[in-house]
Amino acid sequence: MFGRDTKSDVKVDTLIHRSVHVHGDLEFAGGLHIDGHIAGNVKADPDRRSLVSMSETGRVDGSLEASSVIVNGTVLGNIRATGRVVLGPGARVRGNINYGVIEMSLGAEISGALVRIPSPAVGEPGAAPSGEESARGQSARNSRHAPAAISSTPVPRS
Repeated sequence: MFGRDTKSDVKVDTLIHRSVHVHGDLEFAGGLHIDGHIAGNVKADPDRRSLVSMSETGRVDGSLEASSVIVNGTVLGNIRATGRVVLGPGARVRGNINYGVIEMSLGAEISGALVRIPSPAVGEPGAAPSGEESARGQSARNSRHAPAAISSTPVPRS
């Protein structure tokens, strides 16, 4: 999307097929791809890098938590990704999104707040290497962002 490489080095090793309906919370490590329906919260192991990807047929009625999240289906709950959130054109999110970096395609819908997760300072656990930190700039690390409420209500043209 937008000419950026959205591939992750986390391999998908768990697949929820479109014919599968999971009722209850799901905890995983590594990569998870959702084509089916999960009625419960989805949470990755916080001590490992993780990826949740969801196709157009995927649906989660609950929250999503992982390092990176790619959504092309429906999420009825909050999303929290310390890394990247990618919303494809078929994404429908009814909940807040907490993100490190976000990308949205034309057609994605969000009903909720967007809240940026600040990058940790150099020397703190989870901090970026100093070269990456200097490339991002000190102002990005020190700034605070208020939540932005997003709605897909059309704006009348004059």
